Amino acid sequence: QVQLGESGGGLVQAGGSLRLSCAASGRTFSAYAMGWFRQALGKEREFVATISGAGGNTIYADSVKGRFTISRDNAKNTVYLQMNSLKPEDTAVYYCALGLAYVPDTSVRSVRSYDYWGQGTQVTVSS
Repeated sequence: QVQLGESGGGLVQAGGSLRLSCAASGRTFSAYAMGWFRQALGKEREFVATISGAGGNTIYADSVKGRFTISRDNAKNTVYLQMNSLKPEDTAVYYCALGLAYVPDTSVRSVRSYDYWGQGTQVTVSS
């Protein structure tokens, strides 16, 4: 069983930055893809970014390209999401997720491709 825990959320002004962290316990995750999703009030959970097990491949939602960076430190079983130039529309609960099975590029944006989820961390961006 895998447990994921997010941290780093908070309140920030538009244009500011935050770095989210997701630490995994229960097993090593170097072989598994990790993703970040977010869910705003009244909206569906949406894809933000994903990174391959070795960290060599990253994919981003169009809405965050150029502003967010996903990275991982497998020695620490941790994945990060650096968020710069934050906008009010980035306000959401951010979740990290781990996919046990191979996740091709065509499927990384689907919540169904991931097996374990954290409890989420709130990010609020004020205008």
